[in-house]
Formats: sequence, structure tokens, C-alpha cells
Amino acid sequence: MSAIQNLLNSRRSIYNFTEQEVELSDLDIAFEAASNAPCHKQTHPWNFYVLGNETRKELLPTVILLAKNKAISNKEEDIISSVNRAVSKIMEVPVIIAISTKLTPEDPLREEEDYAATVCSLHNLVLSLWGMGIGSQWSTGGITRHSMTYNKLGIDKKLDKIIGFLKVGYPQNIPKKKKKKVSEIRRYLP
Repeated sequence: MSAIQNLLNSRRSIYNFTEQEVELSDLDIAFEAASNAPCHKQTHPWNFYVLGNETRKELLPTVILLAKNKAISNKEEDIISSVNRAVSKIMEVPVIIAISTKLTPEDPLREEEDYAATVCSLHNLVLSLWGMGIGSQWSTGGITRHSMTYNKLGIDKKLDKIIGFLKVGYPQNIPKKKKKKVSEIRRYLP
């Protein structure tokens, strides 16, 4: 199997990371791959925001509020554990990158194409990182949609939409996942 096929077929979402630091030069290599994703009409609708510790700390009140509300609505008994888990998902990950895509409400087709292009760019980033032994997990939790997140990151909600946070780091372990067989997803039509 070729190296590219191995890369594509071996990539998995990583949920637990080591404490090993991700070098900024490695991130830049991956961002270059992201910038070379295909996009319709060369709009390059994506933006990537690497969240430093100060920015993450500014997000904590919102993270805590969302975690408490979720725990209460799920009737969880240990709200403190739920809050601590949510805080650790923001503070204990080596790198967090917010990803946004341009909005064009006056042109829904353009907006759909730009979203698709942004996801291609994000996937190029993920695959480039994976090729360097760096794992990631794309998260679309409530924090990515909250207005305070937009405010803290300086993103104008009228111009851009946050499509998620990418958690990045060296994998503690690589989950085994059973994927569908090719025959289950592919159809040859006459």
C-alpha cells in the first residue's frame, strides 16, 4: 500500500494526548497543507485560530456554564465532575485550534461550497498532522456555537461561522475503529 493510502486509512480521532509539546514549525507545515485545499472560485473561506492559554482561560466561564447546564439537563448527580471534565478538555489539550468559514447569507450555494472547502482544508490539516505522528479530534460542542466564544476570539458572527475546535497533540493511544466495508458505501450505477 502506498504511503498516502496508509495515511488515509490509518487516521483516527484521538481523545487522549501525551504532554509532548507540538512544535509551531509542525503546525505551520500542516497549515500550509490546509491552505492548499481545493476551494470553489478560490474563495479560501477558512480561518484557523490557535488558542493560547490566556484565550482558553477567557473561555472557561462559558465552558463551566455550558457543562453545568448540560449536567443538569442530563440529570447527572456529579455536576462537579462534569465541569472538571469540560475544563480539562479546554485546558489540558496541547493545542486547540478554532476553525471558521466565511458566511454569505445572500448566496446560500456559495456558503455551502465555502463550508465544504473549509472542511477539505481542515482535513488536509488533520492528515498533514497525522503524517507527522500528531493526532487530532474535531469537536463541535456547544462552546463552538456560543456567542461568548465569538466575542473572545474576535470573530464576527455575521461574517464567519465557527465550525469546530480541533484538539491537537501526540496520541497516548490510537483507538481501533471498525469502518464500513467498501461494498456498503459504494454503488456502481449503469
